[in-house]
Amino acid sequence: MTQSQRSVRIERVSAGRYVAHNERGATIPLGGDDEFSPVELLLAAIGGCTAVDTDVATTRRTEPDSFTITVQGDKISDRDTGNRMEDLTVTFAVRFPEGAAGDAARAMLPRTVALSHDKLCTVSRTVELGTPVRTVIE
Repeated sequence: MTQSQRSVRIERVSAGRYVAHNERGATIPLGGDDEFSPVELLLAAIGGCTAVDTDVATTRRTEPDSFTITVQGDKISDRDTGNRMEDLTVTFAVRFPEGAAGDAARAMLPRTVALSHDKLCTVSRTVELGTPVRTVIE
């Protein structure tokens, strides 16, 4: 087993608006009416993780004509157990060109998606396996 730490820093911009920063200098605004919500970022992380795994593998054969992943689920507000997401679904709509290279990419798509889901995608694996989240106040 190998382990490497990852982190993001979130800063308040104004009431209900924040910016997430990574160690490489990239930023993502969140909150507010025009930005991603934290739940949408979670869905994007799940889809983005498996998109990267799948894209890297299939584009070794050919570039897709289209590549769209939709992630959706039900947000549950429960007085006893708290808020959470349920029934998460990741839907792939990937089209490859006609021909031998497209056929090869299409053939490997189900296996690549399954490998990402079952082993490679850190985000969905963490969600499915569950992990404690500890909070600290400095």
